[in-house]
Formats: sequence, structure tokens, C-alpha cells
Amino acid sequence: MSRFAMIAFDADDTLWHNERLYVAAQATFRDLLAHYHSPEWIDERLFQTEMRNLQHFGYGIKAFALSMIETAVELTEGRIGGNDIQTLIDAARTMLTADVELLDGVPETLDVLAGSYELMVITKGDLRDQEVKIERSGLARYFRHVEIVSDKHRANYETLLRRHAIAPEQFLMVGNSLRSDILPVLELGAHAVYIPHHLTWAHEAGTAPEAHPGYYELAHMGELPALLARLEG
Repeated sequence: MSRFAMIAFDADDTLWHNERLYVAAQATFRDLLAHYHSPEWIDERLFQTEMRNLQHFGYGIKAFALSMIETAVELTEGRIGGNDIQTLIDAARTMLTADVELLDGVPETLDVLAGSYELMVITKGDLRDQEVKIERSGLARYFRHVEIVSDKHRANYETLLRRHAIAPEQFLMVGNSLRSDILPVLELGAHAVYIPHHLTWAHEAGTAPEAHPGYYELAHMGELPALLARLEG
């Protein structure tokens, strides 16, 4: 009998590239306001606005676009023009319609694991945006369940495990965010595999736990089957 009743995966920057879309849009935003403020101050004010707006708009591209527009209005003291606002809207639309590019080793790894485990996606953000990305990715066939949540706190994971009747010790989460994918899961007594991505939003940063029995860190997705083979013993 398998040690894990369910293996769940984060989506953005775990299964496919995502943060680089935000980096490109933020570069456009920075260039747009370059004659008003320094790049460092523009970035800092945008981040502050995003943090302030999380409780109102949540996560995702649309929330990011609203924060860009609000920050632009503030930093220009209302002088930003309609054409510049349109540039920011166009940048968000480009993000929403971008191709979904899978990370290396993802399809091959899921193909191996799907034969032995029930797999799930747990992702946060805008419902429609995440649904579209999952469809475009071509990976939906590997997952028994897809859960799109507003946030990833301990309480969210507890609710999901209850809904699917999974004991924490039989649950494994795979993701690139210490804050959202790893630490809340370990708090529950479940297992978590951290696969860092070279681009990670500052809000998702965290400190890796020391000597935690349920914590594992891999360099890339292709190492996951070997890790599971060792854990199954």
C-alpha cells in the first residue's frame, strides 16, 4: 500500500512558468513611470499597493493590473493619461493570453506518478485565469482533482483534506513557495516537497525548516519519482 493517499501540486512556477510574465509587465510599468520616480521606488510602491489590496482583490493577474493602475495614479498624483492606463491594461491582457510553457520534466514526471498515485492541483488566484491555464497546459488528464482557492493558509489545507477524507500523514504537497505550499502543510503534520523556482515573488518567500521529518527539497521536478521511491522504501 502506498504511503501517500494524495500527491498535490502547486501550479504557477511549479508546473509551468508564471512569474516571468509579472516581471515583464512590471518592467513595462517601471518604464512608463521612469520620468516620475526611480525604479527602486516604483517597485517598492507597487509591492506596497499589492499587499494592501490582497484583502480586496486577492491574487492573480487582474488584481495585479488594478494595483499597477492604482500605483500609477498615486505616483503621478493623478496626472497619468488615458493612453498610459491603456498600456497597463494591454500588459495585463498579454499576460492573460500568454502561452502556457511547462517547466522541464513536468509531463514526464506526472506520467510516471499518475500510474501509482492520485494526483491533485491546488492553486490560488483568479478562478477563470487558473482554469484556462490548466486547460491550456494539457496536464488536466493527470489530475483526479483540481482545487482553486483564494489563499493557501493552514485552514485552507485543513478544509481540503477533510473534504477529500485524507489524513495529513498521507498527504504530500509539491510547490515552489515556502510561504504557501510548504510551511502551512508541514504545520498540519503532512509532507511537503520544495522545488525552488529562480523567479519567486517576494510575498511568497519564507525560511526553510531545519531538520523537519516531512520536509524535502529538490532541484527540479524530474527528481520527484526517485524521492518517492525512497520514501516508499
